[in-house]
Amino acid sequence: MTELDLTQLDLAKRDRLPEALRALLKDFPRAEWQAHPNFAGLVSFWLDRHLMFRRLTQAMQSDAEAEIDGNMDPQEQKARLSRYGSMLVQQLHGHHQIEDMHYFPVLSARETKLARGFEILDRDHHAMDGLLARFTDAANGVLRGRAETGAFRAELLSFDRMLDRHLEDEEDLIVPVILKHGADGLH
Repeated sequence: MTELDLTQLDLAKRDRLPEALRALLKDFPRAEWQAHPNFAGLVSFWLDRHLMFRRLTQAMQSDAEAEIDGNMDPQEQKARLSRYGSMLVQQLHGHHQIEDMHYFPVLSARETKLARGFEILDRDHHAMDGLLARFTDAANGVLRGRAETGAFRAELLSFDRMLDRHLEDEEDLIVPVILKHGADGLH
């Protein structure tokens, strides 16, 4: 794949990973993941982390909308934003570090034909650093009284769209590999 091809697969531009990188989904469709013997343990835990990230962004979005509509006290919204935003940033950074340094190399070696997919996910993590910085700046603007909640909400919606794209692509690539090969060496 050329650099131009990788650019077209940037997180902000793609709507999913190429079919060649989703090949194992045919053998391990999402609807059957929970019933697979290799689902319990690592896969279940890892997907729960992804669910937590999605729930945190949804809670912050709901809170922002409630505050904008006058249905939530601005101080309560700020307190929840501080708690949920901090948790999201810290947990997401840690999650990505573990994936980049441990999971991706191990899983890429198990399914070498999918190595390009792990490179794409690694590139996503670098892109997410910038997105997390923008998210943090927008949240801090609200918390410090320098920005309106509506501006934060707009940034959050953009962040959430790209986070969800990344999480879904990560799941489509990684879960089938773990279901096929097991979690040995990943704990």
